[in-house]
Amino acid sequence: MDPIEKAIRSAFEKGDAEDKAFRENVYRKAFAALDRALQANPNLTVEAAINRRKVLQAKIAEIETEFIPAAPAVEPEPADPLAGAFEMRMEPGAAPPIFIPEVSVEPVGPDLAPSGDGTLGDIDVRGEKAVEPLLASAERGPAVAPDPDAWRARRGRKPLAVFFIVASLAALIGMGFLFAFQTGLFKSPAERDTSVPNPPSTAEGEDFIPENEEPPVLSSRPEENRDWIGIFTPADATSVSAPGGTTAEAMQDESGSFIRIRSGEPGSAVVFDVGQGVLERIAGRKATFDIVARAAEGQETEMAVDCNFGELGDCGRKRYAVGYEKADFLFELGPPAESPGAGGTIAIVPDFAEQGRAVDIYEIKVSVAP
Repeated sequence: MDPIEKAIRSAFEKGDAEDKAFRENVYRKAFAALDRALQANPNLTVEAAINRRKVLQAKIAEIETEFIPAAPAVEPEPADPLAGAFEMRMEPGAAPPIFIPEVSVEPVGPDLAPSGDGTLGDIDVRGEKAVEPLLASAERGPAVAPDPDAWRARRGRKPLAVFFIVASLAALIGMGFLFAFQTGLFKSPAERDTSVPNPPSTAEGEDFIPENEEPPVLSSRPEENRDWIGIFTPADATSVSAPGGTTAEAMQDESGSFIRIRSGEPGSAVVFDVGQGVLERIAGRKATFDIVARAAEGQETEMAVDCNFGELGDCGRKRYAVGYEKADFLFELGPPAESPGAGGTIAIVPDFAEQGRAVDIYEIKVSVAP
């Protein structure tokens, strides 16, 4: 037996099924239970909710045909005040109709079609105990007629639900078109850029730092197979100059030997000499400079770097956010194929933000492309 039919017939056994008012009350309670189950599940589509109610209406109509009297001629009953709130289609000449609630449909929860385990929404129809809510309601007497104004108010919410669904679909379609445009799906295969963008590991020229944003951190590990040319090591501090109240102090800890530089006056820099022989080796070739450094005393800082290589030009101002860990800060330079004529310098401002912070310099070196 169908689970819906079984639930209704079980409820009939608790009262007088020949009494039309009793049957109407059972049907109303069945619809009320279904409506509560639908409202408790907000993910069910409107179409699925309509189908569930149509299934219940069809089953009630089928059951009610059993109570049609043998003689179809029946005196018409007075107009029922609930006729505007309920509907049921019957064959011509049938008995007076049982009024079936026409419940408004709103977007609700998962599909509540009868399942194999005998469950309809929140009405368990697997046994006599499962229909106790129906029986209890039926035994209390006929249900009070619903307020027609309340039904009209619920019907009035249908346009809002339709508007919400249409607006959501329009927004999803718009987002899809925007995504397709940004990813180049509207372009021909020849116009699409299918390569994977790789950010450069170096930067040239002066870095622009927007207001209220952190300075760019240009830090990466250098390639292992480079042929490096030394410019500065802590073992040779003679190539370091600390003018203008700056300080350069040789130190050592578990991370190794380094020189701690600190600005005395705002914007003052510590200068590292670059030998003429080094500049002659990089002239006319692509050179990669590497400054191995970390922020001193566990305080992050912003380091600025300037170069002066005489006839080979400069490197522009570089600015780096220096953290607690030792890291490699790289920049590339393509100097002209000229004779430098003399050595050059690399000037480092350890605290560009002028907060009194220091930087530990472990090494400065350069390599050239083969």
